[in-house]
Amino acid sequence: MENITIQEKKIIGMVIRTTNENGQSANDIELLWQKFWKDETIHQVEHKISNDIYAVYTHYETDFTGYYDTIIGYEVSVFTAIPEGFVSLVIEGGNFAKFVSTGKMPEAVFNTWLDIWADQEFNLKRAYKSDFTVHGEKYNDGPEAEVETYISVKN
Repeated sequence: MENITIQEKKIIGMVIRTTNENGQSANDIELLWQKFWKDETIHQVEHKISNDIYAVYTHYETDFTGYYDTIIGYEVSVFTAIPEGFVSLVIEGGNFAKFVSTGKMPEAVFNTWLDIWADQEFNLKRAYKSDFTVHGEKYNDGPEAEVETYISVKN
């Protein structure tokens, strides 16, 4: 884990409201990923900063045990021409803890989340604003694949 400060990020993507209770988020988020890969509109978003895919966890009802929104999409430089059925979100800049998941995906990312949820001391430091994963160029590198996870933490 590395403590870093990030600047504000603008995201356009698809959204679903879910909860970790009874494994609901695993099903809901998998369906959202399937929708993301099938929908051609999302890949035509204007003003993309890169082809990195963001999965953002935000609008927490309480903490990781309550309801929250998951948004899968792209970082953009400005919000214009948001496709119908999509949402925009500003990830507030601030302090984040950065984790790097390495190995077979999506299992490696899921294991990182399990470690985060199990760390009671760390969870007390979480801000529960917007957390996100970045699926960049190394995402499809088989056993060497990497995904970065950023968790908002209190100042």
